[in-house]
Amino acid sequence: MSKPTREMHDMATHTHASITPLILTDAAFHRDVEDFNAHDQELYPGTIDNDHAWEFLQRNVPLFDCPDPRMRQIYDFRWWTYRKHLRNSPAGWIVTEFLPDVPWAGKYNSISCAASHHIMEGRWLADPQYMNDYCNFWFQPDAGEPRRYTSWLASAVYQRALVTGDRRQAVSLLDDLVANYGAWELSHKSDNGLFWQIDDRDGMEMSIGGSGYRATINSYMYGDATAISQIALWAGNRELASLFQQKATTLKTAVLAKLWDRQAHFFKVLPGGATQLVKVREEHGFTPWYFDMVPDTPDYSDAWRQLMDPQGFFAPYGPTTAERRDPGFALNYIGHECQWNGPSWPFATSITLVGMANLLDDYHQTAVSKEDYFTVLTNYAKSQYLKHDDGTVTPWIDEDLNPDTGDWIARTIQKDGGHWSPIERGKDYNHSTFCDLVITGLVGLRPRADDVIQVKPLVPAGRWAYFCLDRVPYHGHSLTILWDKTGRHYSKHKGLCLYLDGRLMATRLDIGSLEATIK
Repeated sequence: MSKPTREMHDMATHTHASITPLILTDAAFHRDVEDFNAHDQELYPGTIDNDHAWEFLQRNVPLFDCPDPRMRQIYDFRWWTYRKHLRNSPAGWIVTEFLPDVPWAGKYNSISCAASHHIMEGRWLADPQYMNDYCNFWFQPDAGEPRRYTSWLASAVYQRALVTGDRRQAVSLLDDLVANYGAWELSHKSDNGLFWQIDDRDGMEMSIGGSGYRATINSYMYGDATAISQIALWAGNRELASLFQQKATTLKTAVLAKLWDRQAHFFKVLPGGATQLVKVREEHGFTPWYFDMVPDTPDYSDAWRQLMDPQGFFAPYGPTTAERRDPGFALNYIGHECQWNGPSWPFATSITLVGMANLLDDYHQTAVSKEDYFTVLTNYAKSQYLKHDDGTVTPWIDEDLNPDTGDWIARTIQKDGGHWSPIERGKDYNHSTFCDLVITGLVGLRPRADDVIQVKPLVPAGRWAYFCLDRVPYHGHSLTILWDKTGRHYSKHKGLCLYLDGRLMATRLDIGSLEATIK
């Protein structure tokens, strides 16, 4: 790939005004970026290369501070890697999954599998042009291929509008979102009311449960149906809104009736042509909570006890993608390098953590706690490192992990197996979220369609004496959320505080819910 031109650089960094932080300075973030650049082997420089990384990040991303240096470093690191994947293509700005071109990708190295993750993370960029282009890309003729893999594009477009407060793009894409949903119905919906998918086309090849009627695609389609219904209301089309709400309700009923194992208390795969669910619990069984499609009753919420069970999904660098007690569980270093039969995959971890945040915020349950959320997110941050051959350790995101050791399995297989081409295929792999999890889960900014700002932090009481999320673009404003137990760390107010454009809107002495109205 040729080196980015100055014109590309200008487009990437000078299309909007910067937002000034209220509390934090750029200094720590700048040091991190310089350190990331210094230790980076920039094999595949993109439109915004390392030389221009700081200019872009300084103008575009929210700042985060906390007492855990690893959590803060990985937050900064994931923005630094995300920037690498912004590609200025002939169809506008897109977001790639791999930095090197791979043969299974579509135009401009685009892949729909993680596209919704890309939008959920990118919705927090200050400059809207990147996600405006990317959302449009998937529905342009002869551009994106939204059904090459399953994804939840309508839901992501809707969720992005909840952050920006601007409904225009979502409404402009309504016909395309409806057409995309209809195409999925024609190709993947069966008479039993459920959608089927090959596990590989879910991006989850070599899984134990295999192909069939999976919680993944059915949850995604439920999320898309509810999103389309809401967007249709924004467009003033009540008939269409009612139609898609009914689709969502019907699909939810089918999922609860046919994919829920009442004995195992878990959502499982129903193989095509079978009458019995598979025996194995797999992590993608948590996906329905990502879209709040599960009833608020203990028998369903009990599924989450498996997340913290070492014979279920819990591991120091996990969660695992299959329960450890199943005979099919494996951590293979032979065969296909991408296996979803045990290794930890950041793609699935991201979905699980969103679903877990929804469970903690929206449900009455005792299966998991804020402490559990904090543990899983902390383990996720801990997993994003690599020990190099010379003994140095640097932040790293790749494909799949050994959940017990933190080794990047696909990388090891490729490197040791002699098929190291393209070199470092998975380096800076953009197949998951992290910053969005910190913003919406840990710090607890819960995007809404109305003018109410809602903050529900999942930081457990007594864990941190301070944290701050600053320079957050939201509904055309800049938000700052801070916790300062004594009031001395940031020299502002004591307790949990919410600021809108520098104005204190709400405060409380403990870590709990805050609300304020934009005015």
